[in-house]
Formats: sequence, structure tokens, C-alpha cells
Amino acid sequence: MLLYSKGKPETDLSAEDLKKGLYSALDKLGNLKKVLAIGPDITRLCSRAGELTYMAWQYYGGRLTDVLPAVGTHFPMTETEIKRMYGQTPLNLFRKYNWRTDTVTLGRVPADFIKKVSGGKLDYDWPAQVNKLLVEGGFDLILSIGQVVPHEVAGMASYNKNIFVGTGGPEGINKSHFLGAVCDMEKIMGRADTPVRKVLNYASDNFAKGLPIVYVLTVVSADNQRNVRTRGLFIGDDIECFNQACGLSLKVNFTMLDEPLKKAVVYLDPHEYKSTWLGNKSIYRTRMAMADDGELIVLAPGVSEFGEDKEIDKLIRKYGYVGTNKVLEFVGKNEDLKANLSAAAHLIHGSSEGRFKITYCPGKLTRKEIESVNFNYADLSEMIKLYDINKLHNGFNTMPDGEKIYFIPNPGIGLWAYKKRFN
Repeated sequence: MLLYSKGKPETDLSAEDLKKGLYSALDKLGNLKKVLAIGPDITRLCSRAGELTYMAWQYYGGRLTDVLPAVGTHFPMTETEIKRMYGQTPLNLFRKYNWRTDTVTLGRVPADFIKKVSGGKLDYDWPAQVNKLLVEGGFDLILSIGQVVPHEVAGMASYNKNIFVGTGGPEGINKSHFLGAVCDMEKIMGRADTPVRKVLNYASDNFAKGLPIVYVLTVVSADNQRNVRTRGLFIGDDIECFNQACGLSLKVNFTMLDEPLKKAVVYLDPHEYKSTWLGNKSIYRTRMAMADDGELIVLAPGVSEFGEDKEIDKLIRKYGYVGTNKVLEFVGKNEDLKANLSAAAHLIHGSSEGRFKITYCPGKLTRKEIESVNFNYADLSEMIKLYDINKLHNGFNTMPDGEKIYFIPNPGIGLWAYKKRFN
């Protein structure tokens, strides 16, 4: 049931607009005694999910007893990050989540279904895993709050991905990521109906009916002055709110280019991007826009690791971003990678497949480390001087020497493609 829907490409929702929309939806749910809020981590800082969680706490007061950041495989949120994103929401409400140990399995999607949606590429079954708090907490309402935006694994982020991946376990996360990778991310990104989403929807329809989940979904975009604008708010307990959010996201988050990019410069905010696991959104979201033999320059002052999980970081360092065929070969021959398929998927996602050059400019990784995983390296301080992010604007820029570049200040809220590569 759709509880609230508002959004157009020209919409600019204020905090008061969000509160009115949220409260009108919550009013329809009646009197509830115990509420859990599940929101994203700092990597979705622009989502407005932190504000919406605080608004929900204002509405319910002591009846909102728990807040679970859906960190998945990311670093746990620090107290500083929680305050930055979730504002005055009481710190004592926040629960920690270990994706390797803190989950229960609601059911298993059969292997023949996986085989069908993958076009015969895979035939394993898939566990619908969630954090045990969702099942054992005795909640009358679970608010899943997130942002719908193009995504490299599921096609579009949020909705039930927030539940089964954001609070999921190792087998579920590994297998879902690998499914998306082998099904060709360029045929997945920016689409609501994908192999991974079909699996997540199967799990929702068959295993999660007993969980009282209501989805609160935003759509945000950046204007030419880099200001984030909230274009839509969609609330409901089924797929309709997600489909409406996806429709709007495609209009405001997807940039279709008339020509491929010879050189793109992407900036990674150090508050959001501390690893290539996340920072490679700069690659995922621009790969369909990059010209053959072009160059992608990634300005990454906060990047200090490859993976946000120690085991995954170790695997990235061991195997590197070497392209699909090589990664699949490694999976077939190495038990450590076979046991961590999300890492294998990430290695596929993070490669240009040799089609264009990727130059990383990290704040806290060495040349040796960067080059060891098959990226090119450039000194951050030198590149920041050359490409001054305070002087560049969204999109095409002509440098003093006449060089033409395309600048993206935040890859996390968009998807870019050359018209002839997207079909």
C-alpha cells in the first residue's frame, strides 16, 4: 500500500515538507508500541535519511526504541559519523551490526530461480538473511529509510536491498553481489528490474511477510552549484513506492551524454569515502560514459584502505582489479575468493576491463599499494592543484591550457553514460 507519494524533477522538498509527508504516512499506521528504524550509513549522507530518522523519533518518542544503521560490509559508524548524519537522534538508540555473525536466515530462494534470472550463469540457492534484531525485537513497525539511486549490484539502491543486504549476512551478501557481477553491471545499473532485484523481491514476497516493514524512500540530486536537492519522498509497504522512486531517479540522477568522455575527474568527499570499496563508485557510475583509451582521475583524500572489512581488504590486495575473466579464473582456483564472492564481484566492478585508464590519487595509500591492485597512481596534492575542485563546476570544464575535462563532485548520487553505450 502506498502511504505517501510526492516528487517531480523540479521538486525541492524542505525539511518541513519531509516532516509533513512522513507524519501523514505514520498517522495512517495507527497507534504502535515499539518501532525500529533502519537507515543507511555515512556513505548516504546526502540521502536525508538521518533527518527522517530524527523526525520519526520526534513522532514516536520513546516508542522508537532502536536505530540500526544498515552498514552491510562497510565500516561500523563512529559516534562522530552518527552525530553528523543523524543529528540529535539519541546515541543510546543506535545498535552495532556485525554482518558476519549477527544474522538469521528467513528462507532460501531456490537454485532453479537463480538459474533462471541469471540466464543460466549461476545455479546456487540464496539465503534471505537479516539482522536478528528484526526478528527477535518484537517490533510493531520497522521503518526502512533510504535513498533510491542507480546502483551497480541491484540496479537501483534501497527498498528491500536495505533489508537483505544492508542488514544481511555473509552468504546472502556474497551471492547477491556475485550474481550482479556475472550478469553484466552495464545491463543492470539504472534499472529497477534486474536479476538481483528479482531475488530480493522473491525473498520479500515469500519470507518477509511477517516483518512489519514500511519503506521511506527519498530521491535526491545535485544542481549545477553542487547543492543537493530532494526531489521526491515515497512511503509504502510494498514495491509501488520503490517503482515510483525509481522512475523519478532515472529523470534526475541519470546524465546521458552526446559524446564519450576523454578525461573525467571525480572527487570523493573524505567524510564519505575511506576505501576503494566505496570510492570505486567513481568507476561504476562513469564507466558507460568513458571513451576507449580515456582517463578517469579519482581525487580521493580520505581513502586509506581497499576494503572496509579486513578479510575483503586482504583479498583486494592479493588479487587486484584485473578484469572479469581473470577474476572468474581466480574464483575457480582459490578457495579464499570463492568463499568471499562479494569481494570477487567488487574486483570485477572496479576494473575498466582494460578499456580506459584509471588514475587513483589517494590521501592515505602509497603508490606501491595503488599500483599493486592494477590502478595507476598520481600524487593527490599535485592533482588537486591541477584540478582545483573549488573552481570546477559540474560537467564539462575547459582548463587554462585548453584541456577539456568532465568534473563529477559526488559519484554517489548519479549515473553517467554515453548514449551509444547505453541500450
